[in-house]
Amino acid sequence: MFTKKDFADLGQNIVYLKPVATSDLPDEVREQAGELETLFAVHNTKGEQVALVASEGLASHLADEHHMQLVALH
Repeated sequence: MFTKKDFADLGQNIVYLKPVATSDLPDEVREQAGELETLFAVHNTKGEQVALVASEGLASHLADEHHMQLVALH
């Protein structure tokens, strides 16, 4: 597992997930999320959100498709 500060030395091809309560999101996004209570924000090493997905599995698949490595934070 990595901490956010470890990312500075790891390179550009790394992303991490951050769970987001759908109740904290705009109405438009909540409508699209349907019954889901949690979505997952995908962030790059700069901390920028690059995607919002429905599951960890989907995030992993997208990371693979874009030649990115998905890492866990603690």
